[in-house]
Amino acid sequence: MAAEPAGKPEDNTTSIRRSLQTLLTKISHGSAPFITTFLLIHLSAPILANIGGSSLASQVMILGREYYQTSFGEKYLVLAPLVVHPCSSILKRLLAPKPARRLSSILSLTAYAAVLIVPLHFLIHRVYPADPLPPVDAVGPAELDYEFVKAALNKWPWRSWLAYIALTTCVAWHAAEGMSIIWNTWLKGTTGNWKSGAKRRAVAAVLTITPVLTGIFVMAREPPMVFASTAARYHAAMRKLFYYRL
Repeated sequence: MAAEPAGKPEDNTTSIRRSLQTLLTKISHGSAPFITTFLLIHLSAPILANIGGSSLASQVMILGREYYQTSFGEKYLVLAPLVVHPCSSILKRLLAPKPARRLSSILSLTAYAAVLIVPLHFLIHRVYPADPLPPVDAVGPAELDYEFVKAALNKWPWRSWLAYIALTTCVAWHAAEGMSIIWNTWLKGTTGNWKSGAKRRAVAAVLTITPVLTGIFVMAREPPMVFASTAARYHAAMRKLFYYRL
């Protein structure tokens, strides 16, 4: 009697699904370094505010814009990865017969929170200030520095602090969790396993979050350094977001 086959071959649907999951993993992980690079540049500004206040933070931010606000850089090095990363991750979860992580995991919770918060941050700091109509009158790049952040903290302190704390916490903690996964997926064979427990990843997140928030605190204590008319345009841009109209 012929021996039974060792395992049942995959049907076409299962094979296609598995291939798509592999592809989506590569897309999700491949987009992460672009986001990380952007974050390192973007968060350097508030961190350096601990040393030089809003003046130094604004100078660093303007230098950083040479990377992430050019016609090419903003579309393909920042916005595209920010869209591709969550979309590929969500599709992968939907295709998986059994997701690798629970929805209640830190990685998942911070990811879905960031999906909600990051677009709002982009709207209020990038899209709404560019409105050419009164009363915003298109706040130009030279005017859109950390005085804009100070204006928000001064006018709506609790709402602004809540927004910045939530955004920084979600992004930093998600990065800390995701970095070890990407490392152990692609670099484990050449550099060894990245052994980091939940506590170590939490500490790494806190070490990132703390200097960002202390830098914002330093700037919040500074007096406004813009004309009242400019501050009014800042406030008008912020009020376009429902969060500041509640």
